[in-house]
Amino acid sequence: MAGFGEDWLNDGLDVSSADSGLWVASVDYIAGWREAREVADRINRALLHVGFELSAVRAVASTSEDGRGVVRLTGWPDVVGRLAELLEARADDLGGAA
Repeated sequence: MAGFGEDWLNDGLDVSSADSGLWVASVDYIAGWREAREVADRINRALLHVGFELSAVRAVASTSEDGRGVVRLTGWPDVVGRLAELLEARADDLGGAA
C-alpha cells in the first residue's frame, strides 16, 4: 500500500517488553490494543488524506502494562513539526484549542 512504512506490519502489541516481566497473564492486552488500533488507523487515514507519508509519520497502536490501549505518534521530527503547524493553524481557525 502506498504511504505505508516498512514496519507497518510490526506495529502490533509492544512485544519488546514481553520479556521484561510487565505482562500479566490475567490482563486482556488484546482488547486494549484493538481499541488503540482502531484509533491509530483513523489517524493514519487522516494523515494520508492531508498528504503525509506513513513512512515519515504515523500513529502506532500498543498497550500499557495494565492492558490499556495506547496510541503513539512516531515520525521524523521535521515531519511531526509540519503536523504540529497544521494542527496549530486549525486551532487558530477555530479560535483556540480544538
